[in-house]
Amino acid sequence: MKHPKRAITRDIRTRNPKRPARASRELEESSWPEGVVRVRDVMARPVVTFRQAMTVGTAVKAMRARNIRHAPVVDDTGRLVGMVSDRDLRTVILEPALRDAFEDLDRVLRSRTVKDVMTWGMVSVKPDTLLREAAGVIHANKIGAVPVVEHGRVVGLLAVGDVLKAVIQMLDEGVISRPGRWGAEA
Repeated sequence: MKHPKRAITRDIRTRNPKRPARASRELEESSWPEGVVRVRDVMARPVVTFRQAMTVGTAVKAMRARNIRHAPVVDDTGRLVGMVSDRDLRTVILEPALRDAFEDLDRVLRSRTVKDVMTWGMVSVKPDTLLREAAGVIHANKIGAVPVVEHGRVVGLLAVGDVLKAVIQMLDEGVISRPGRWGAEA
């Protein structure tokens, strides 16, 4: 069986692209970090989670001891049900009704649970989500952190600080070096 002859063009012979400008732009876009950096690369893990039945007093102590501001709340099976922040806990502590009965603050902190103060309808992202998209979710919802969930289980937490660390690292490595990306022509 004979194969038909094919003409070998100059482009094939010299391996030069037909449009060199397009090739360099495509190479730059494929190596640009916004399409490569995923949430799993910058998220905090292991993540500290709280149970619904945990008291507010215990949650405050745990957040102070671990120096964290956000914690996903899980049920008894480990599924994500909510999110609690230091702001949620401060609101409970500084509630006007509690300030009047300041002497009984310890009793109240032991009686209220995380389930009473947590945010129920929160958003989450997956580990494979692009960092750019996750940052957009955080910004659009005006939140400080978003839980990272895979197969219904919390596997990490992406906070604003984690996003800023990633951006600083990119700047330090010189990845963001083309001002045309930011609206100013070079």
